[in-house]
Amino acid sequence: MGQEINFRRQRGGKKRKVKKKKNHLKFEDNKKKLKFEKKKNPRLIRQIIIWAAEIAGACAVAALLVAFFGHRISNSGDAMTPSIRNGEVVLVDRLVIDMKELSRGQIVAFRPNGNKEVHFYIRRVAGLPGETVQIKEGKLYIDGEELKSYEYVSEIRDAGIAAEPVKLGADEYFLLGDNPQGGEDSRSSDIGIVKKDDLYGKVWFNTTSGDHFGIVKK
Repeated sequence: MGQEINFRRQRGGKKRKVKKKKNHLKFEDNKKKLKFEKKKNPRLIRQIIIWAAEIAGACAVAALLVAFFGHRISNSGDAMTPSIRNGEVVLVDRLVIDMKELSRGQIVAFRPNGNKEVHFYIRRVAGLPGETVQIKEGKLYIDGEELKSYEYVSEIRDAGIAAEPVKLGADEYFLLGDNPQGGEDSRSSDIGIVKKDDLYGKVWFNTTSGDHFGIVKK
């Protein structure tokens, strides 16, 4: 009896060991990796190049226009009144001086004797290269004949150096102000005959607001 109890104890004392199966499941990321490839767009690149070229071209043209046609000069004094008043700002065409000869009556900007230290003068062309200029009894004479068509000034009180005939060279101009009593011009020995090289350009536009705004008429 005792042996049976002991056997049962031994039998009951043994515990079955259950082997746990390890979970070997693996979760794989089946998401496809997206690859973004940078593709060149020839049409876009071509368009960008065209735009850049157009912008560069426009800037170059604008710079040239300003350099040759848009130089601003402020008129100083009353010598050109009433055509251009004191303080009015005008634009100067620098290209026309080299491209063609000036005509009588055109308004030009220049520096007397080419002196770059002085302010620009603005005066009107009265005598052309090769002509002989003289002022007699308040009237302008060209090659010995009164120039009645010169209507920009009615009377020139002081003839200055033009009291005697002044012969102009091949590249020389005789310039007068519309208001001869308002300032110096070619009649003055300080200015005298103006050489073509000393001309800065032709005055073509008045930027001052008011009745003078617009193209400067000959």
